[in-house]
Amino acid sequence: MVPSAQLDFHLQPLLEQLNQDELSKFKSLLRTLSPKDELQRIPHTEVEEADGKQLAEILTNHCTSYWVEMVTIQIFDKMNRTDLSKRAKDELREAALKPLQEKKPPSLELTQVQGEDITNPGETKEGLEGEKPGKQDKYRSILKKTFSQIWKKNFLPGANDDIHIVTQRYERLIPLYNPKMLAGPFPHTVVLHGPAGVGKTTLAKKVMLDWTQDNLPETLDSAFYLSCKELNHKGACTFAELMSKNWPDLQEAGPEILAQAQKILIIIDGFDELRVPSGSLIHDICGDWKKRKPVPVLLGSLLKRKMLPKATLLITTRPGPLRELRLLLEQPLLMEIEGLLEPDRREYFLKHFQEEDQALRAFDLMKSNPALFHMGSAPAVCWVVCTCLKLQMAKGEDPAPTCQTTTSLFLRFLCSQFTPAPQLLAPMKALCALAAEGVWTQTSVFDGEDLGRLGVEESDLRPFLDKNVLQKDRDCGGCYSFIHLSVQQLLAAMFYLLEREEEEDGESHRDDIGDIQKLLSKEERLKNPNLTHVVYFLFGLSNEKRARELEITFGCRVSMGIKQELLKSKSSGNKPFSSMMDMKEVVYCLYESQDEQLIKEAMVHVKEMSLHLKNKMDIMYSSFCLKHCQNLQKISLQVEKGIFLENDTASESDTWVQRSQNDQHVLPFWMDLCSMFGSNKNLIFLNISQSFLSTSSVRILCENIAHATCNLQKVVLKNISPADAYRNLCIIFGGHKTLTHLTLQGNDQNDMLPPLCEVLRHPKCHLQYLRLVSCSASAQQWADLSSSLENNQSLTCLNLTANELLDEGAHLLYMTLRHPKCYLQRLSMENCHLTEAYCKELSSALIVNQRLTHLCLAKNALGNHGVKLLCEGLSYPECQLQTLVLYYCNITSDGCINLSMLLQQNSSLTHLDLGLNHVGITGLKFLCDALKKPLCNLRCLWLWGCAITPFSCVDLSSALSNNQNLVTLDLGQNSLGYTGVKMLCDALKLQNCPLQTLRLKIDTSDARIQKLLKEIKESNPHLTIERDNQDLKNNRPSSRDFIF
Repeated sequence: MVPSAQLDFHLQPLLEQLNQDELSKFKSLLRTLSPKDELQRIPHTEVEEADGKQLAEILTNHCTSYWVEMVTIQIFDKMNRTDLSKRAKDELREAALKPLQEKKPPSLELTQVQGEDITNPGETKEGLEGEKPGKQDKYRSILKKTFSQIWKKNFLPGANDDIHIVTQRYERLIPLYNPKMLAGPFPHTVVLHGPAGVGKTTLAKKVMLDWTQDNLPETLDSAFYLSCKELNHKGACTFAELMSKNWPDLQEAGPEILAQAQKILIIIDGFDELRVPSGSLIHDICGDWKKRKPVPVLLGSLLKRKMLPKATLLITTRPGPLRELRLLLEQPLLMEIEGLLEPDRREYFLKHFQEEDQALRAFDLMKSNPALFHMGSAPAVCWVVCTCLKLQMAKGEDPAPTCQTTTSLFLRFLCSQFTPAPQLLAPMKALCALAAEGVWTQTSVFDGEDLGRLGVEESDLRPFLDKNVLQKDRDCGGCYSFIHLSVQQLLAAMFYLLEREEEEDGESHRDDIGDIQKLLSKEERLKNPNLTHVVYFLFGLSNEKRARELEITFGCRVSMGIKQELLKSKSSGNKPFSSMMDMKEVVYCLYESQDEQLIKEAMVHVKEMSLHLKNKMDIMYSSFCLKHCQNLQKISLQVEKGIFLENDTASESDTWVQRSQNDQHVLPFWMDLCSMFGSNKNLIFLNISQSFLSTSSVRILCENIAHATCNLQKVVLKNISPADAYRNLCIIFGGHKTLTHLTLQGNDQNDMLPPLCEVLRHPKCHLQYLRLVSCSASAQQWADLSSSLENNQSLTCLNLTANELLDEGAHLLYMTLRHPKCYLQRLSMENCHLTEAYCKELSSALIVNQRLTHLCLAKNALGNHGVKLLCEGLSYPECQLQTLVLYYCNITSDGCINLSMLLQQNSSLTHLDLGLNHVGITGLKFLCDALKKPLCNLRCLWLWGCAITPFSCVDLSSALSNNQNLVTLDLGQNSLGYTGVKMLCDALKLQNCPLQTLRLKIDTSDARIQKLLKEIKESNPHLTIERDNQDLKNNRPSSRDFIF
């Protein structure tokens, strides 16, 4: 294979950011995504043994650059390493923009529109006319004329240059422009996806225009453009008729074209606009070129490769239908079109405003609202923002409040376009009905039939056409569309407010427009994601100040009873709306309202919140609402990587400066969020997990907790960075007298124990439960912890799971257990790398310590000798241990002999977990002997995955018939089959059988076993038989009974 050219992003540093597990996952995904030829010549072991640097060299030396770039980004996205994906995309964009920025003016030189022709200096081929005579040439000429006009007129004033740059930025990433990629082994299906108005359709039309000019590879002889907006109005037809809009002779040339299917390009534009029921494209497939079928069937057949299987497809869509589209397509290349980037938006503002200071102020105001700034990737939204703010500044008004929410901005834009007049009310109501119907039917283009059904005349729309709120669609004659989807969603929300008056007169909503309760329904919003933003706007319009602005401009009456309808769901037993939505959606809705009283009413029932903070917007919105959650008791936070500036990523000065500035923008909102500890007196539980903080954000968090009026009782800190976060938080918790439960887990911290010891030694410490997981500590630090435990009289539960105690650390802990002032009652040392060598000391400690009742030694290689030593201590009457967990401890039948002898001696032991040990037939026989003895006090026995066979069930059945104490028996992951269950049946049917819970590995396909279980249930209704659905990766079955 020919070595690749230079990549347009630096692959090696990206791969070096992956840890070992992530790198292995990257390699695994690389294999699954590789076409046959790409990695075939590279030895498998060479890839598997490569580190990040070596893998980068292998890929750049053996694979095509385009393939490496695309697949790397796809794999990073699949691994949820969006930070690395974003870095790669940013570098690709910079590389794409560099040659453009070296030319002046950048866009006009490359694709300047002159009348009906588009020139490309230095690269344009000779005109088509005379070059390829015949019918296809005529077809090209028609398309060239059509798309030249569309390209020329497709943009808002002043947006042309920006759009040209966007299209050229993505052209180089599309395989159609890369002849080498077209020879690849997999079908070529490219999906351009992105939010409304970012340039997907424009880019698709640019591709068609390039084909008419012969600017695409010569391998593509024919190209067809299908607009889903137009296809909605087309009845049943043949596939030939579908494709022949501008090529009437196509039906005659059909067989000839079919023979050259690999040379055909088909563009399907606006897949999201297709009016078909969800899933309907999959079911009816047709492969006959001449058979008449509904348009959706023909499109489904094309997408499923039943029709023209070797054609190249280019599809554009909004994100909503992506899931369904991926079910239809085979190995599509997904490309996200992000529209105007931040520099593009800034340049747009500078062009729109005459004065630079005004432009930059307006730009900063839009940037201060993350949701609005994100929407600004669409040029139409930039135009709306600039138009609105420029008008306000000209009037001497303060534009800052306008940008506070998206509702306030779009409403101000709408109202600023009109002089208040009562005659606007009727056309406004008609327009809102049109918008609402469009959102519910997922339509953004409306024809005369739509207008007629709603009783709307074109003259009614004139005021809105004149002000660019509505515009005539350029693709469909006699059709209309809103300037941007967000404007349509705002007007759809207004429909519910303006309709209030009619509803009170007894009229109901139109059949195809759902009512407010349906709008709030999670099921409806999952089917139609566009409804979610209508809900946001509806909450925004419930603000009394905005409602008055609406009333003044359009002469309508807005009923504020909408608030109560939003807060209560009539269709769900008057449940609060917060129970019908994800918490993130609830927070967004309430922020949009900017109504503190509404927030208090909405959140009065909320006692527990879990927030996954992915960006500045999440922090900003959450902080606004948390201040007003007076009854909140539990809060769980997860902070995504990249929000805060991490101290260890300051490798490039430019990136560091930029992220430092971003950090300063986020910190005020983080400070606002952390103020909940002072404003909420009922908060008792805090969980911060999988969070990437910064030194500054940790300091703010600590300061707010230190001065909090809340009474935190339980705190969980899991996998937090930076490294000193645990230490700083522990220092704060030292004087927290209400804190009773503390969990510290993650990142193999080596400085966690010293501050924790300070917490335990503090005179006000009332900690009862401490869970310390994955902590790297020295022998001296374990010694300090042991000393602290001897001085602490409140701690009763200590969980040291997954710490490398080793026998030396364990020795120090056993000394503590022997101390008369040790108050520990429950101790877990699961997976602490302990061996049988330490069991003698532990056994001795169990004799002396009369407080310890629960001991977990799971996942330590104790062996049979270790069990024997433990049983010596457990046999003493002074020992009060009740629960012993020996899960996965390398115990066999020999170890069961000692346990059997112990259980027969009136031991205090009532709960025993021997899961994942090879107990076998012999070992179970010893245990059954103990169960038959009257002195055996065992109530719960776990034998999960212990190699128990049907032959063992005779002994087990006999033991169950004679035992009066056992209430729980776990036989999961043991293959007992019908024979084994039948043997147990006699004992289980007995009325005096004390067993209450039995867990079995059940073969649901075996009717005989199902019949037996039914008989057992009828004979013993108090017995619950659970089906074992656990695997080795889950927690051991006894973990829920070993209460911490």
